[in-house]
Amino acid sequence: MSIKDMVPRFGRKPLPVRQEEADPYRDFQRQMNRLFDDFFGDFLPAERPDGPGWAPGAFVPRVDVAETDTEVKVTAELPGMDEKDITVELQDGVLTLRGEKKSEQEEKGKNWFRREQSWGAFHRAIELPAGVEADQAKAQFKKGVLTFTAPKRPEEQARRQRVAIEAG
Repeated sequence: MSIKDMVPRFGRKPLPVRQEEADPYRDFQRQMNRLFDDFFGDFLPAERPDGPGWAPGAFVPRVDVAETDTEVKVTAELPGMDEKDITVELQDGVLTLRGEKKSEQEEKGKNWFRREQSWGAFHRAIELPAGVEADQAKAQFKKGVLTFTAPKRPEEQARRQRVAIEAG
């Protein structure tokens, strides 16, 4: 092979490229996937909850769980809700938060009328660490934030020890 064969020339025919056979079913599936991705892309939450009741645009409250030496604290963001719409249950070391969010807006003008309604129910189950005293648990709802606090049993508090790290 000479150097002339490696240099492209004008007027030379392009090399034949192998093309996949056109599959109409695969093309249809790609188009449908693209359609659904474009449509639902703005409605999906940042993280999908695991569960059979999940739907695009479903209300999923953010939950933070913190544990200290003396207590377990769970914080849930529930904007626009009232305490009467929320149920908090603790059974067998599992904290269950349930609620229903309803919203209704209505506006009237001289020649127009607008009414919007939205609602959605949520259900979150959070497994708490062992040794939580259920009978002393407390829940407080203030400004759209639910705070659940449960102290640990004294024997669970005494179990935890710091272990020294040796440099070596």
